[in-house]
Amino acid sequence: MALITDRQQVLDIYAEAEQKKWVLPTFNSENLTTTEAILQAVYALGATRAIPDLPIIIGITCRYPARPQSVYYTHCRSWDMGLRLFLADLQALCSKTSPYADLRVMVHLDHILWDLDKDLLDWDMQQFSSIMYDASTLPAEENISKTARFVEQYGGEILIEGACDEVGGADHMKDPAVAENYFKRTNVDLIVADLGTEHRAAESKLSYDRNLARDITRRIGPRLCLHGTSSVAPERLTELFDDGIRKVNLWTALERESAQVLFREMLKNASKIIGPQNVRILFDDNLLGSASISKAGLSSAYFTTTYRQEIIFEAMQKIVTKYLIRWYN
Repeated sequence: MALITDRQQVLDIYAEAEQKKWVLPTFNSENLTTTEAILQAVYALGATRAIPDLPIIIGITCRYPARPQSVYYTHCRSWDMGLRLFLADLQALCSKTSPYADLRVMVHLDHILWDLDKDLLDWDMQQFSSIMYDASTLPAEENISKTARFVEQYGGEILIEGACDEVGGADHMKDPAVAENYFKRTNVDLIVADLGTEHRAAESKLSYDRNLARDITRRIGPRLCLHGTSSVAPERLTELFDDGIRKVNLWTALERESAQVLFREMLKNASKIIGPQNVRILFDDNLLGSASISKAGLSSAYFTTTYRQEIIFEAMQKIVTKYLIRWYN
């Protein structure tokens, strides 16, 4: 199945998710390994659930200062080259000859900034399934005005997520009326409100404000998208649908947890990666423990990019699956 970018088809998937009580996950990516690990995890879960066309959203930021993912997609650090390659990778991975061909894959532009990403808006928006238009750095009235104009221009062709305030600020939103006012005046499809979560959290920690989410939902209906999902405690993730969350965004946990797996595996195979003599030097410098000392010699199978990417790929699949089974009940 080709990428799902038609607005009505996207809305149909959201309607299906509503009926099945699914929270639709968006996993962001900034490289091919991550993108395919997400698809492989969804494909495998779909096979066990007899749902070969399980829907999934894959997202990317452009020049979002906190994490410009399309910039990092290539080493030339060109946001537009990175975005083109990201789209080309998805097109290939969703083609008829791909093992992931049956999946319903949606592509999300995340944190597209009102100022830094202006030239992106000259692109064909029909290449995308949804876009988060982010004017949250502006005062509230300017944010509402700019977002409403964006919805008026593009809302007929693409699902639009809006940010009524910045996520991860010193003090998260306390008044649900702020979110209600933003939603009604902008006409966005989904809103991102600061519910106490944190982008790029170094550790998984609970700060998600469930009561606020429910207060907002009572006012506008189930139209919330949760950002900073990596900072939500695992036991709370299954409660999100009941709180009015219909979409979640997640990236940090994929990189944070897979990096830990890679680090451990490379330590276990240190002699094969850098050789016994170099291991001994690091041991003498108190950088490695005695368990790393081995007579095993260098092996090209262990110091290649392929070796490292395979570890990351397998780890990310497990991480993605861990989240999927909480939202595709």
